Amino acid sequence: MRKVMEKTARLLELLGHEEIPFGVYYSAVKPEGGFGPKPGEVFSREREEAGQIDWGKAFGNFSCTVGNLWLARKKRRAAWISHQECGCMGGGFYAGLYRPYLETNVFYVSTGIPGTPMEGEHYLPSPESMRVFMQDSTPPAASGKYCVLKPLDQFAAGESPLVAAFFARPEVLSGLYALACYAAGHHLAVVSPFSAACGSIIAWPLAYQARGEERAVLGGFDLSARKFLKTDELIFSVPLSLYRKMLEAMESSALTRGTWAGVRKKARKSLRAWGEETGKG
Repeated sequence: MRKVMEKTARLLELLGHEEIPFGVYYSAVKPEGGFGPKPGEVFSREREEAGQIDWGKAFGNFSCTVGNLWLARKKRRAAWISHQECGCMGGGFYAGLYRPYLETNVFYVSTGIPGTPMEGEHYLPSPESMRVFMQDSTPPAASGKYCVLKPLDQFAAGESPLVAAFFARPEVLSGLYALACYAAGHHLAVVSPFSAACGSIIAWPLAYQARGEERAVLGGFDLSARKFLKTDELIFSVPLSLYRKMLEAMESSALTRGTWAGVRKKARKSLRAWGEETGKG
């Protein structure tokens, strides 16, 4: 990881970006001082079908993965989620902590359930379209009790992220987009499928990778999670294999050419406009 971090520092310099990306990994140990849900309902299709989930309690103890990540970004700490400390039925699924998905989530994100207080988010037009999405975005099963997200420079020796996630505005995103296509060597290196914000960070990059497709994922379009992102900010998530290629390719890419220099000035101007420039880079 030391080499990855050294090269990441160089990439941030080229991009004119100051926030270190977060890495996603699984661990048997809960991060100390991190942000995550309190113990609550345990989500599973078996418990759902048996009527054992207390939905009042589940929604009352709701804790968004990206909301916890928002706190982690501010404090430069870790965010985490586990099956027993889940906070969100969708978040647990997109983190690979349980499967199959819940039928309740199918209706919650689409039409709701007529005659009940669950009016639905109407993000997809039907339960059928939601089921297709859930099946397509199913990530590999979690390899540890906790799904952890923390800054790349906090990874210890022997730890390695599965995904690197950047939080950035359009100018910086354009640089990451160009670099991903250049490093991958094809025009479909970056995709932007429908997703919850946590799904764009965890589920989709890993789901594509499990299918043998190396894709960076542009996300953060989830209306429910926009309150946990800066104004004009989106998320760019890259599986580690592609991220390593990006780091190796950056010096020969467009990021070291004149056209990018003009875009980089706009990236720095954006930081100044938002009062976020620290003088680095």
